[in-house]
Amino acid sequence: MDKHQRVQRYSLAYINPLLFSGDNGRVLGYDDAQSAYRHYFGQVTAVEFVSFQDTLEKFEQEWRAIAHEYCH
Repeated sequence: MDKHQRVQRYSLAYINPLLFSGDNGRVLGYDDAQSAYRHYFGQVTAVEFVSFQDTLEKFEQEWRAIAHEYCH
């Protein structure tokens, strides 16, 4: 975070090598290493960055859907 409490860089990841062995087990991830990207079972796509809060909410929603699908 910068001095104004704004997120400068982020990397969110759900890692579970039992579900996906590629990409070091990263099942789902969002990061802004070079631009905003979404990682999903080895597929990487560019996404529009709105805000960190928006990205976090998307990540949590998708993670819960994956957990529900694969763990129930």
